[in-house]
Amino acid sequence: MPVIAVVDYEMGNLHSVCKGLEKAGATPKVTYCARELEQADAIVLPGVGAFDPAVQHLRERGLEQPIKDAISSGKPFLGICLGLQILFESSAEGTQRGLGIVRGKVRRFRPEASIAIPHMGWNQLQLTQAKSILWEHLPAQPWVYFVHSYYVDPTEPHIRAATVTHGSQTVTAAIAHENLMAVQFHPEKSSNIGLQVLSNFVAQVREKIPA
Repeated sequence: MPVIAVVDYEMGNLHSVCKGLEKAGATPKVTYCARELEQADAIVLPGVGAFDPAVQHLRERGLEQPIKDAISSGKPFLGICLGLQILFESSAEGTQRGLGIVRGKVRRFRPEASIAIPHMGWNQLQLTQAKSILWEHLPAQPWVYFVHSYYVDPTEPHIRAATVTHGSQTVTAAIAHENLMAVQFHPEKSSNIGLQVLSNFVAQVREKIPA
């Protein structure tokens, strides 16, 4: 089974993510060691919490450059929730610079009378990259579970893999470009659909492992 490094920077629900990866057929390895990121077949960057502490913790553990190096090398990479947002250049939530791996900003939902912020609960994806490996074997508009007040706004719209609509606002729900994938929703909380997303990611990892 492929070994997938799950990055530990004190900002994620690591147990649930690891359980999901195990069910998807991978061997998760929780780590904050740069060498183990390099040795793993793929990397998952989970995250729950605020933008500034997240990037601070990553940098304090010396993980920023190893993550950038892994993505540049072509290693499969999956960001989840806050692990998507910190890939961007900056966030309206804080003052710290993001990792800057993806061009664009993280913005806050505009208040509307008819919606709650945070956007919490089940919602439907609109797939903008219908042929992305992330969405294989999924229905056309799958239901997934969200918990967020902020969303990513990529400078290059072609990397947007899915959107979601909350009130009158349609925002990016996932990105995908070559080996880099990241989702705003929580696949580990999204029942069978989420498990299929993780299984699709693991399947891509298997394809890249030399025979």
